[in-house]
Amino acid sequence: MKIIVTENFQETCKLAADMIADVIRKKPDARLGLATGSTAQGVYPFLVEANQSGALDFSRVNTVNLDEYVGLPPEHPQSYRRFMDENLFDHINIDKKNTVVAKGTGDIEENVKEFRDALAKKPIDVQLLGIGVDGHVGFNEPGYVLYDGAHVEELDESTIDANARFFATRDEVPTRAISMGMGDILRAKKLLLLATGENKAEAMKGLLLNEELSAQNPATLVKTHPDVTVIIDRALAKRVGYIQ
Repeated sequence: MKIIVTENFQETCKLAADMIADVIRKKPDARLGLATGSTAQGVYPFLVEANQSGALDFSRVNTVNLDEYVGLPPEHPQSYRRFMDENLFDHINIDKKNTVVAKGTGDIEENVKEFRDALAKKPIDVQLLGIGVDGHVGFNEPGYVLYDGAHVEELDESTIDANARFFATRDEVPTRAISMGMGDILRAKKLLLLATGENKAEAMKGLLLNEELSAQNPATLVKTHPDVTVIIDRALAKRVGYIQ
């Protein structure tokens, strides 16, 4: 596991974008595993800038997202399909037919099957990850059991609390999501996990400071991957105790 300590959030996001861009330049038809949330939101403007300046071509790229809320249609302001359109896809030369975000409405069991089938079609070359305050990656929440493949996940109270800032009230936050499983994530050729914010300290201690793997901290499983880079800002690294 390669660990890079940056000076701030901006540097973290720029470095991550550069690493994703490098994958695309080496493999123009790369498959990207993408994420949502405030950390990923900081990465995408750098990719947009590179594309619009002519330095990066997305015309042959295809993508698949980690997750989607159950109950939100794609046009909902907080759906992850809309997040991806507004923050990335609408601003680059990608064919949206080549972008996969699980469907959150309709026949959910069928949507999970469709998502599993999409994941099986082509390996992910690089998977972008954030980390939740409880250690979740994607929507793989801590518990006694983690899932290999795509599934419906019951969201942890801490996850609902963290996401409530995006909704008018906490009661509007969906309580379930379709998510890649931990196996789906670990099958990506390369993992890129970004960590920022001091509220992630406990989860990051489990990832960085010992060799334990725990379903109570799903992020710890990325330690088993042969090619994972963790990018953490200096303030969080100090809070974790990784650096002085």
